[in-house]
Amino acid sequence: TSGAVFVNLSDKGLYRSDDQGKSWHKLGALKGRTEWPGCLMLDPVKTSKRIVTALVYGAPISVSTDGGETFKPLSPKSSHVDWCAVDWNGDMKFILTLKHESGDLLIASRDGGKTFEDIGKGYGPAWIFDDKTAVVAQAKSKTNPKPAILRTTDGAKTFEPVATYAAKALPRWRDGILYWVVEGALIATKDEGKTWQKLADLKDGRFGPIFGKSERQMFVLTGAGIVESTDGGKSWTKPIAVPRELKGVSPLTWMEYDPVHDVLYAMKMTSELYKLERR
Repeated sequence: TSGAVFVNLSDKGLYRSDDQGKSWHKLGALKGRTEWPGCLMLDPVKTSKRIVTALVYGAPISVSTDGGETFKPLSPKSSHVDWCAVDWNGDMKFILTLKHESGDLLIASRDGGKTFEDIGKGYGPAWIFDDKTAVVAQAKSKTNPKPAILRTTDGAKTFEPVATYAAKALPRWRDGILYWVVEGALIATKDEGKTWQKLADLKDGRFGPIFGKSERQMFVLTGAGIVESTDGGKSWTKPIAVPRELKGVSPLTWMEYDPVHDVLYAMKMTSELYKLERR
């Protein structure tokens, strides 16, 4: 909403730019690094200055309530994780996160990160709607070639399947609708994961959707580059290639869009930050 850019530098902390990357202001110190797209999250419901970051190495999940100036770490058991999902609409008591290189082990907290318990292996990305309701993807594997999207209404104590899709990207929230880039498609739910609608066929989607000035404009990172839709996913442009210095699109490639200045950003872990001014 402001055009500000946030970047986490490994073991140096979080930095903010208000002039599209020309200059940077150091925010709170974070010992560690982020890795997977979605592990650094600014409040998607736009009701606070909260920032949540899942650190693969160096520290547990850390939460800021002041726009990144200071951070509070959660339980040490939330260290070495790929991403996390929190209850943005509430007080963040319910948290789901996936341990890094641990057989897709999902762990959960119901007390704001003071303690975590193992849910089990074989899980993928997740989204939390409230203090008890969430959706979680099963990981696709040889033993589970047709994974399901699971829904819980009791804080991850039990799950029930609600759709059959494979998903690697974290879901994205916009104005009461949860969007999810899954294998071969873009889907959405308006009822907290009870039912899902297929919005579009989408080849090799990796990350997104990232929204523009409205929910009709969206960008998705695919294996071939960044595609854009201006009609809610009904049609898509030809892919915009990521910078050649990124050497293609990997699981660690990020993208973001600034609708204030009409700028696309792209990077991956260890790379420089690149921008494409579209005006």
